Amino acid sequence: MTNRPRRSVLYMPGANTRALEKAKSLPADSLILDLEDAVAPDTKAQAREHIRAALDTGFGYRETVIRINGLNTQWGLDDLKAFADTKADAILLPKVESAAQIQEVANLLKQFHANNIMKIWAMIETPLAIFKLPEIASAHPLLETLVLGTSDLVKDLHARHTPSRVETQTALSLSVLAARAHHLCVLDGVHLSLDDEDGLKQSCIQGRDMGFDGKTLIHPSQIKIANDIFGPSPEEIDEAWQRIAAYETAIKSGAGIAVLNGKLIEELHIQDAKRILALANAIEVFLRTD
Repeated sequence: MTNRPRRSVLYMPGANTRALEKAKSLPADSLILDLEDAVAPDTKAQAREHIRAALDTGFGYRETVIRINGLNTQWGLDDLKAFADTKADAILLPKVESAAQIQEVANLLKQFHANNIMKIWAMIETPLAIFKLPEIASAHPLLETLVLGTSDLVKDLHARHTPSRVETQTALSLSVLAARAHHLCVLDGVHLSLDDEDGLKQSCIQGRDMGFDGKTLIHPSQIKIANDIFGPSPEEIDEAWQRIAAYETAIKSGAGIAVLNGKLIEELHIQDAKRILALANAIEVFLRTD
């Protein structure tokens, strides 16, 4: 897992050239350039060309991830061939349910002479995927990120979307656990209602508090909320520095713990403080490079 910020990860339809161009100026940390759900069957080949052209001109600091069609479809292998040698940062494989699927993509990327930085992301969006999380998360060194596909998961569960997301909380928690156990990034599923700002905020807060690194999004209007909630606030950054200073003072005095604002500070709190500061620094660095 890297310190690269992935607070906001926006799906962009590969067949829409205007959307791809607009993405180059959006404040999203990462872009999923989609060849799967957002692209009709008769425009798959054209979408590949549009995305390749957009990658050639670049997206600035924004991480670019290509969601290909499954390798069990008529488009998947051609998708992988088309992007193995590009500047894309990762390939996102849909409906992953086994380690073998990840390993197959890794082998094909090597066969197609993919660049050295290209990673693999895995969509976790079926009941079987949840049961296979330990196997999937440890499938291959190139695997970097788990992406929750909560819409498909709710459909397969015959469940209903609720504000509390009680229908997916078990799957969400297990996904975070698997990601942390294997040092992967993990991204929360999308919020489907574009006119529900309060619901989006609540979903982002819930995902952040559960341990997700960021939120996948379906519209540019959702970016700011995700960035604000999944990024450390000025207050959190200030407290992180205070924790480190208080702990270092305590260690120098011969104590193994410190107290800050009535709260006990131990080594585990310092590790979290350093994580927060690393994320804040990464956000600043990436924004400066645009």
